Amino acid sequence: MAKASASVRIPVSADKVWQLVGGFLSLPDWLPLIANSVSDQGGQVRHLTTQDGAKISERLEAFDNQARTYSYSITQGPFPVTDYLATLKVSADGDQASVVEWSGTFTPAGVSDAEAEALFKGVYEGGLAALKGNF
Repeated sequence: MAKASASVRIPVSADKVWQLVGGFLSLPDWLPLIANSVSDQGGQVRHLTTQDGAKISERLEAFDNQARTYSYSITQGPFPVTDYLATLKVSADGDQASVVEWSGTFTPAGVSDAEAEALFKGVYEGGLAALKGNF
């Protein structure tokens, strides 16, 4: 199984960062790549549309508001992987700063581990840079 991760320190409280990223349907609010997020199955599934029109469906697998974390799987999408499971977590780094971690595990399909890892590392790093830009 391959894996990728990225993190960023943001000079804003963890509660404030979680307020922006903690909603499972909030991706369009902070991730410019995502144009739209539509809720399905009582909020347990999100159907995403990217800026270039790609469709991605993701299922919420775990959510802990107190710990400021959630995990999700991709059920449908354009990525060359299977068994994808990712976690987004916001941790306090003092009173007025936070560290956001985004990580995932997956099985590459038709590409090497290194290629799949580079793809998602780029997604995570770009997404976290965009998130930091909101503050």
